[in-house]
Amino acid sequence: MRSDKAKLGVERAPHRSLMKALGLNDREIGQPLIAVVNSKNGIIPGHVHLDRIVDAVKAGVRSAGGTPIEIPTIGVCDGIAMGHAGMNYSLPSRELIADSIEIMVNGHAFDAIVMVPNCDKIVPGMLMAAARINIPTVFVSGGPMLAGKLPGGKAISLSNVFEAVGAHSVGKMSDEELSLYEDSACPTCGSCSGMFTANSMNILTEVLGMGLPGNGTIPAVYAARDRLAKDAGYAVMEVLEKQLLPRDIMNERAFENALTADMALGCSTNSMLHLPAIAHEAGVQLDISKANAVSARTPNLCHLAPAGAHHIEDLYAAGGVSAVLKELSKKNLLHLDLPTVTGKTVGENIAKAVNLDPEVIRPIDNPWSASGGIAVLYGNLAPDGAVVKRSAVAPEMMQHQGPARVFDSEDAAIAAIMGGKIRKKDVVVIRYEGPKGGPGMKEMLSPTSAIAGMGLDKDVALMTDGRFSGATRGASIGHISPEAAEGGPIALVQEGDSITIDIDRGILKLDIPEEEMNARRTAWRAPEPKQRSGYLARYAEMVTSASTGAVFRNTQSPQRLED
Repeated sequence: MRSDKAKLGVERAPHRSLMKALGLNDREIGQPLIAVVNSKNGIIPGHVHLDRIVDAVKAGVRSAGGTPIEIPTIGVCDGIAMGHAGMNYSLPSRELIADSIEIMVNGHAFDAIVMVPNCDKIVPGMLMAAARINIPTVFVSGGPMLAGKLPGGKAISLSNVFEAVGAHSVGKMSDEELSLYEDSACPTCGSCSGMFTANSMNILTEVLGMGLPGNGTIPAVYAARDRLAKDAGYAVMEVLEKQLLPRDIMNERAFENALTADMALGCSTNSMLHLPAIAHEAGVQLDISKANAVSARTPNLCHLAPAGAHHIEDLYAAGGVSAVLKELSKKNLLHLDLPTVTGKTVGENIAKAVNLDPEVIRPIDNPWSASGGIAVLYGNLAPDGAVVKRSAVAPEMMQHQGPARVFDSEDAAIAAIMGGKIRKKDVVVIRYEGPKGGPGMKEMLSPTSAIAGMGLDKDVALMTDGRFSGATRGASIGHISPEAAEGGPIALVQEGDSITIDIDRGILKLDIPEEEMNARRTAWRAPEPKQRSGYLARYAEMVTSASTGAVFRNTQSPQRLED
């Protein structure tokens, strides 16, 4: 066992003495030591119940002959961090999460891992750590929140509250109505109830083969979630016995499956940051441009909030991720022979899956659209690409041309939007908010929701070198690369410039002559760094472009540490 180097032999008597101080007896010390990574903290609604999930995992590990030992990691609630300086820390937390797990697991010679994530950056951070450490690992998330209900039965989620703020600002909603939304939208623990980033990544964990069926969709408050957690405890002992490693599972074809499911489900655009970063740790090169080829052949089968009225609990009731994969398999769109942590292949896992609700999961022959839910755009404004959630864009905004309204920060853009200074046809440009320029690549649900709440989502486009929430809808184009802080073309846009957006053709274009673009490029000067000390300053120095997943520069995922 990997843990033997910390517990076997006369010379390890001091080590065993310390383990006995934990309350472990000789039998427990002699068994495989399983790290149960609990991301719980008291500020994230998706995490407040994770002790319950972790206890179930531990029960499964113990009954299967292992010794579970709980270890922590950090997490940021993107919703609470939204719209202020806290959001600068959200994406950077992903690298710290991966690093902290690597330190804890390798520092204490654990034999295997059960990861217990929920919420936005925790899931990809844990997947990055799993690929980097490369010892047997199983994931079980805390599960999604139930949707809120308004009087009359309308289902709502957190994104509706952000949009309600925009409606309230233009007199379309009263104080009492806004308060009702506030009180109703988040009724239980769990990751927010739409197809936002946390649920997208928990679902893609299942598709990658690192989580058991149900990982992405069983609601947090259901007893089935506790049973799944016990099963994860059993499963980790089985993958340990077989020495089935994360890099055996997360290979190039597994990431192709993840991209395919992403397109079918209409996942968050943040997946276009996280999948390349996870692949990087797994030794797989994943170019985001591949998303367009996958999208072209993959029908969009689900319109979950914010793209539609359904929520993750509805997807679960309709048959879950397995039912979506079963639909995709009917057109041979998946690699079905890949291994998973169940000990079975992808095909074996979905063999008995049934689509129980064709309104929630459209049959493969009756999709919402013939192509997938995400598009990568290119052009002289985004030579290295930009990302849009096309399934959440109104048909009339798939092609758009309008004047640029340029803002050098999210705060400036929000002030203009809330001040009624944005008009129909405008293209709101928010720059210097990328991974380096932010620093930290802020997620911008506040401006997009304000636009939607004001009823302008079918008339106004937004574009940024930052990113948008999975809860965002409308023509919101993020991840523009290269970013403004590195002299990317978005830094050269001037107020009133005409911008052309063609999502169907994958085009994002600044309508000025090349000579003018070159003159502006020559005149451009890099701004002073916003942070000169602390973690964000170090992050800005090390981080790469959004097009490469915003991983750190000159890093190579280490091979598994051997005894």
